[in-house]
Amino acid sequence: MRFTGVSAAAVVALLGMGAAHAQSSGPSAQQIIQALKPTGNVSSTTRGIVPLAQGAAQAAPAPSVAKPAAMRMKTTAPAAVSHAAAQTLSINLNIDFATGSAKLTPQAVTELDRLGRALTDKTLAAYHFRVVGHTDTTGAASTNLALSQARAAAVKTYLMSKFDIPATRLQATGVGEADLLVPTGPNVANRANRRVQIINTGK
Repeated sequence: MRFTGVSAAAVVALLGMGAAHAQSSGPSAQQIIQALKPTGNVSSTTRGIVPLAQGAAQAAPAPSVAKPAAMRMKTTAPAAVSHAAAQTLSINLNIDFATGSAKLTPQAVTELDRLGRALTDKTLAAYHFRVVGHTDTTGAASTNLALSQARAAAVKTYLMSKFDIPATRLQATGVGEADLLVPTGPNVANRANRRVQIINTGK
C-alpha cells in the first residue's frame, strides 16, 4: 500500500509538470517561420487566392491565338495575387504579461525569444511585420485599447533590444477587444483573446 501511495503521488506530480509545460509551450521558431514566410504558392484554405503557378498558367497567352489588348492586360494578375497573399500571412501568439500591465513575464520572454529567432532568420529577414496587441473583454474598452497598444509596443521594444531588429521593420499597434479571436460577451476572461498577432506586411 505504501508503494501505491508513492506511485500515486509521483503520477500527480508528473501530470502537474505536464500541464504546466503544455500551458507555457508555444510555436517553435521554425513553426513561426513557416506561418509567416511567403511560399509563392498559397494553400487552398486562403480565401480568394489561387496558387501562383496556376494563375500564371491561366494568364499565359496561347501560342497560336492572338488575343486582344484587353485580354493581354490580364497577365499582370499574378503579381496582384502574390501581394494579396502576402497580407494574409500571420500568426497568433499567447504572450503572457503581468495582469493589467505590459510587463513581460518569464514565459513571455521565452515566447518572444522564439519569435525573435524567427524574424531574424534569413527566410524572413527581408520582410516587415505588424505587431498587433489584442485583449479579452474584461474591463473597460478604452482601458483594453490602451493596454493592447502598450503590450504591442513592449513586444516591439524587446525584439529591437534583444535581436537588433530595426524599428523600421516592426510596426506596433493595438486594437483592444475590437477583434476577438473567440467571440464573447462583455467582461469575459478568455486567454485565447489575450494575444499578440504578428502579420507579414511585405518587403
